[in-house]
Amino acid sequence: MAYETIRLEVSRGVATLTLNRPERLNSFTVAMHGEVRAALDAIRADRAVRCLVLTGAGRGFCAGQDLSDRAVAPGDAPLDLGESIENHYKPLVLALHQLPLPVIAAVNGVAAGAGANIALTCDLVYAARSASFIQSFAKIGLVPDSGGTWILPRLVGSARAMGLALLGDKLGAEQAEAWGLIWKCVDDAELMPTVRAVAEQLASGPTRGYARTKQAIRAATGLTIEASLDLERDFQRELGRSHDYREGVAAFMEKRAPKFTGE
Repeated sequence: MAYETIRLEVSRGVATLTLNRPERLNSFTVAMHGEVRAALDAIRADRAVRCLVLTGAGRGFCAGQDLSDRAVAPGDAPLDLGESIENHYKPLVLALHQLPLPVIAAVNGVAAGAGANIALTCDLVYAARSASFIQSFAKIGLVPDSGGTWILPRLVGSARAMGLALLGDKLGAEQAEAWGLIWKCVDDAELMPTVRAVAEQLASGPTRGYARTKQAIRAATGLTIEASLDLERDFQRELGRSHDYREGVAAFMEKRAPKFTGE
């Protein structure tokens, strides 16, 4: 499929989805939402893809919603922004959240508004040292969306989440790592080589086990310890019958590198 607002490349089991509107800091339009959704559907259907990298073109990761897009631009008539959330941002966040393979955000510059929260919904977030995260919603009288009110307090606690949301201050990548908002901050020149190496490592790993790990960790925030133990039991029962478990144990016993297939 030919894309106009994104790029999609697949190599060595890794799909790299690049938001590609650099002149607008990769901010979202309705057209971009449609292309990202189509790309994620293609990734999910491609058994050769075993890890996804999400990044941005140019000097920014994503500035959130393009406010000049006619679908969200204020006019004389009252505007229903909830429709934009329901039709675009909610499906996007859920698609990333539920993708049954590792998803890495490579934040190469500013990640603001929905762009910040889309990055944070990924499984691993690497950020260039010059990158920053901004919950810019308060500046235009809105609530953090794209999962922001759910994910921020889970990552950094309610006090820091409230400060980020109400003040809309820029949070640098180094501070974001120190707070536990992201996994790792790296030098700008090392961002994509680092992410690429990690993505290829994950793509060669037991992706079926990764999928269940994601599911168990994300479910745990709403479960009791007993329910989490039950979920772990059910997943281990399933995974213990998998090819990857047999291969992993055999490789360990034979002192060789495993050859996982995701089955």
